[in-house]
Amino acid sequence: MLARPWLLALVGLPLALLLVGIIVAIILWQQLPALDVLTDYQPHQPLRVMSADGQLLGEFGAERRRFVALKDIPKPMQDALLAVEDTDFYQHSGIDYSGIVRAMWRNLTHRGPLHGASTITQQLARDTFLTKQQRWSRKIVEALLAIKIEGALSKAQILEIYMNQIYLGNRAYGFAAAAERYFGKELRQLSTAQMALLIGLPKDPNRLNPAVYPERARRRQAVVLERLAVVGLVTPEQAKAAREQPLNIQRPKRAAGVADHAAEMVRQEMLTRFGEAAYTRGLTVTTTLLYAEQSAAQEALRSALFELERRQPFRGPEATIDLPKDAGERDDALDAAFDAHPDLGELRTAVLLSQDKSTAGLVLADGERIAIKGASLRPLQSLKPGAVLRVLEGKGGQWQLSQTPQAEGAVVTLDPTTGAIRALVGGFDFTRNQFNSATQAWRQPGSAFKPFIYSALIEQGAWAGTLVSDEQVFINDWAPRNYDGQYEEALTLRQGLARSKNMVTIRVAQALGPQRARAWAARFGFEEDKQPLNLTIALGTGAVTPLQMAQGYAAFANEGQLPSGWLIQRVQDAQGEVIFKAEPPPLRKAISPRNAFMTAQLLAAVTREGTGARASSILGRWDLHGKTGTTNDAIDAWFCGFQATRAGAVWIGYPQPKSLGERESGGGLALPVWAATMAVALKGQPITQIEPPSDGLVQQDGNWFYAEFAGDMAIARIGLPVVPPEEAASDVAPSEPPINQ
Repeated sequence: MLARPWLLALVGLPLALLLVGIIVAIILWQQLPALDVLTDYQPHQPLRVMSADGQLLGEFGAERRRFVALKDIPKPMQDALLAVEDTDFYQHSGIDYSGIVRAMWRNLTHRGPLHGASTITQQLARDTFLTKQQRWSRKIVEALLAIKIEGALSKAQILEIYMNQIYLGNRAYGFAAAAERYFGKELRQLSTAQMALLIGLPKDPNRLNPAVYPERARRRQAVVLERLAVVGLVTPEQAKAAREQPLNIQRPKRAAGVADHAAEMVRQEMLTRFGEAAYTRGLTVTTTLLYAEQSAAQEALRSALFELERRQPFRGPEATIDLPKDAGERDDALDAAFDAHPDLGELRTAVLLSQDKSTAGLVLADGERIAIKGASLRPLQSLKPGAVLRVLEGKGGQWQLSQTPQAEGAVVTLDPTTGAIRALVGGFDFTRNQFNSATQAWRQPGSAFKPFIYSALIEQGAWAGTLVSDEQVFINDWAPRNYDGQYEEALTLRQGLARSKNMVTIRVAQALGPQRARAWAARFGFEEDKQPLNLTIALGTGAVTPLQMAQGYAAFANEGQLPSGWLIQRVQDAQGEVIFKAEPPPLRKAISPRNAFMTAQLLAAVTREGTGARASSILGRWDLHGKTGTTNDAIDAWFCGFQATRAGAVWIGYPQPKSLGERESGGGLALPVWAATMAVALKGQPITQIEPPSDGLVQQDGNWFYAEFAGDMAIARIGLPVVPPEEAASDVAPSEPPINQ
């Protein structure tokens, strides 16, 4: 009889525990979250910004993800994943009971973190609904969720979601995103070695991140390859070859993007339209930018700013850090320095480690050791180890000391017939400065503004041969000068613009009157209140943006029709459906076709024989029209111009206006950038002449006149002594008194 209570206890206790477990399971089951997020799976996908020809320009969102249907994921990769993570995936109902028993035994007999036997379904449940906290209660809920998921989704659906949802480090979610992130490849392009490395990441993606911890990732890869050999998915020989194969991991770099400022413009527009959902809906925005042209503009501007910086004195290191003797502490100090001073594209950050009379040793952010010799070595000889510097890799792999350009710049090109922006560079590097100089920088255009003043005079009856005094102007205490310091008695309008003579343009503005000159300039989209109401308007002392200048010059190429630059062509959702399609903004008539043609003829002379002739020489074309611009003390440098199919503007200057250098000019700094960009933009384009309109003009002795001003009616002279009527047409008189500075 004494044994009966023990027997009851022996049988009753497990039954009681089972009953309690069932009750707890029922309660927890009722509290489980709905599976809508999986049954109607809509993965968070980033906002992608594309060029018009399909190249990725930018990506925005906390998660990098490329959704790939299961049928498009290579079968060997699916099999390898299951062999490593969940061998019985197609047999169990969400829980691997034998694995749980093994894990429980390890957890009871070993101290340390809890071990699990999570199936792929459990991992999906945890990553979708639960936290990472290692508690028994979480494991119970995880198991129940796995059972619920198995009842709601097919095995194929579960595997597809898992392979697109799982986090694999470096903001990459899903195997397709990880393949692109770490190897720059699609899944079908992966080698066995690369596939094995990715399959090993779900175990601990942060600690096994191959870009940060390559040795850890290698060890995990070896475990995966061994497992694949055991189950027969690869041969031992293939596993051995894969272990020895270099992985060529793409290290994360803060590289100078091809179109970062333009992509930011798109991001802001999408945020306005769609709110925060813009970052998760998988929107794809196709822009008007052409990738090759955009790349050329960005490369040309950076090259010009580097060249300008090479002419500046060495300013010293960006910082100096202590280099502890302890290797671990030294690595931490270096990492902190590289985080504070990230690479700027090809302009790499380097820390000085040692130096002698012939060589300086430095280390880059990725751990590569480099040496500097030759002329670049001299400034380093006075520095101490720990100096944070900038270096560039030259031809032949030779490294040279450099420094971050302090000047900024902008490039804008567009189709003059539609306004579609084909290239937009807003500065040297978006990482350093998010200010978009192409659209936000209000700068003085200098002589690049003169064509708009000349256009106004043409409307009053002037022509290319109108003579204008080039003698120096003195008005009260204002004594402007010609850029070259040379003055002549008189020049034609064509000569005055081609040689960028300030005195000629001032007298043109005098003849017009500042009010009329300013109102005429407003026709080209320039804000009237940002232009001076005095004669300095002739010298471009108002404020304009590079985009405005590109648009204004485009009007001369497009029969006087002013385009509005636009950037976004269409927006597609994650399924590829077009949810927005842009129409080009309507053109606005700025000037008549005949005025546009005659002004274009003057600008053609600039690029053939004047200050812009270097553009025609570089490109080997005679169908170019443009104008240099250099403001007082060379604070701003410009080149603006067009061909029949493309218009563009380039500006270079310091963010806080100061001289670029006494020898710097628009022709020396900005023109080569414009030419390099146009070389790509006009590649394959035939020589295209700007044609005269069919009416409103007459041609006499090879010169063009407004029909109503033909013969002796055209303006013959400005600012010159009156001559008898039989010798020349009458001067034009100002319609209002000149307003002095």
